Amino acid sequence: MNGRSELLLLDTNIVIHLLRDNETGRRVDASFQIRHRPDRPLISIVTVGECLSLVRQFKWGAHRIEALEALLRELVIVPIDSRPVLDRFGELHAWTKSIGRALSHNDLWIAATSAATGAHLVTTDADFDPLHPTHIRRTVILERQPGG
Repeated sequence: MNGRSELLLLDTNIVIHLLRDNETGRRVDASFQIRHRPDRPLISIVTVGECLSLVRQFKWGAHRIEALEALLRELVIVPIDSRPVLDRFGELHAWTKSIGRALSHNDLWIAATSAATGAHLVTTDADFDPLHPTHIRRTVILERQPGG
């Protein structure tokens, strides 16, 4: 996969790593040229909601919140109330239930956004594995463990 030429959709965990500018975030940025792409990466509006929840959970201060807002302005936020996203959500929800592999609704909305836009999903977790490669295309960026 040529990460620079393919439309990307970032999972919430990727946004948080980019914001923290930690090793995983820097690796994602370098691999996919997040801030230097000809097309800006997409995120689901669900990711914005998850980030705003994490702001409160992590008790972030004003400086970190402004950094999040600045990063969100660099990304294209895709709403979930369009018919293509709604159709993909219904399809993915029914399919995952039929195979006994339920995903959280937030992950289903993010996957539906990926499927509806044709964007390649970038994540750090295996939550989307049941959907790859038949319903979405995704890359999992492994987080390096301390001392590993």
